[in-house]
Amino acid sequence: MKMEEIKQMSDTDLLERLSEARQELSKMRFNHTIAGLENPNVLKEKRRNVARLLTEQNGRNKKA
Repeated sequence: MKMEEIKQMSDTDLLERLSEARQELSKMRFNHTIAGLENPNVLKEKRRNVARLLTEQNGRNKKA
């Protein structure tokens, strides 16, 4: 997910995506500790997506 896509989202879409991304990340972390993932770099990408979403959300909150 790129920042351009995130900036075009509405506030409600942003919150929904953030909660979904956090849930996916926690499930992936759990699965990785239990059985391991084929590609652990996916965790890094998910974590960065969550950070991107949070950055946009915080920027919008500061403007308001």
